Amino acid sequence: IPDSGHKYYLQFTTEDYKTGENAGSCLATVLYPRTKSPPVVNIKCTRTKDQKQSQEEDNRLYQKIRHQTKPIIGNNIPDSYGNIEPALEPVWALAVAGSSYIMWEKSTENLGYFMAQVKSVKQWIRKDDFIEFDYTVLLHEIPTQDIIPCHMRLTWLPGRPLKVKYFCASENEGLEDGSGMESGSAAEMSHERGANF
Repeated sequence: IPDSGHKYYLQFTTEDYKTGENAGSCLATVLYPRTKSPPVVNIKCTRTKDQKQSQEEDNRLYQKIRHQTKPIIGNNIPDSYGNIEPALEPVWALAVAGSSYIMWEKSTENLGYFMAQVKSVKQWIRKDDFIEFDYTVLLHEIPTQDIIPCHMRLTWLPGRPLKVKYFCASENEGLEDGSGMESGSAAEMSHERGANF
């Protein structure tokens, strides 16, 4: 698109993160602006996975985290052999969901990211029903092969979107906030701007 940037049309399928089952198919347009700003994404998906089942899975994940007797603290997830302790799998799942906000904002036509590891995680005990974690995640940048450390604070309650605030060490900018604005699960995310830490 002249003076705007490149626009891409995509058709793809999604899968359940844990089971690998087909979760639906999507059509999307992605516009990468010429300016240094996040891509503009319009997406429409049809789900093969039952919404009620997704909500039940979210509630199980939430209850597992909420009923811990002490705050969850962890390091190096997965470990150097690729293993994740079963007790830390919910923390890993939330980190994958939350870091996708960061990857979405940082991605360009020439750079992509995936989460390589949770370097550290600490749960904050709250008086309300939300769960909250501080993470340091390592993002693998493609094609540079750089590892980018990012601090991420994630807040979540089932039926509400994730709230993600983050700062990546490679940036000279202030803190950024990527949060959901639609109701959804930890596996279904959208985006909005908000306040800093």
